[in-house]
Amino acid sequence: MHDELTAVDIKKMQEEIDYRMCVLRPQLLAEVQRTREYGDLSENAEYKEAKREKNKNESRIRYLKNMIATAKVIKIRKDEDSVCLFDTVTYYVEEDDEEEERQIVTTLRQDVLKGYLSKESPLGKALLGRKVGDRVCVKVNANYSYYVEIRGIKKGHDDENIPISSY
Repeated sequence: MHDELTAVDIKKMQEEIDYRMCVLRPQLLAEVQRTREYGDLSENAEYKEAKREKNKNESRIRYLKNMIATAKVIKIRKDEDSVCLFDTVTYYVEEDDEEEERQIVTTLRQDVLKGYLSKESPLGKALLGRKVGDRVCVKVNANYSYYVEIRGIKKGHDDENIPISSY
């Protein structure tokens, strides 16, 4: 399965790779060398932590490169009447008797605590393509679903200020 990403997602990942390879990697290698000089490596906590951070950085670089290599670049469809990628949707959750607002984003940039909802999530999938006034069933799993009513759509765009997710 390929992740569906935008050109901005790819650009942001490449920027992070460049930073991690050109700036962070030399710093982490220097820290590993510095802490190695502290003596017995079996009891050297600073050395172990420096190695852990270096390996974490290398792992993130591999992850991002793999994401870019396997990504399916998508174009953002814009429809004035229905929910599209990067639109902010106001919806009413019947079960909770609450109104909520979320922006639909690519999976790479999801952060529910900041109001960014993945287009791949059950709610994101249910909202995409719908219109104001639509009552939508959000199927979370085979045993649980709930209904929302779309109350508003603010058209959005692929904003470079939305960060990509870390680990």
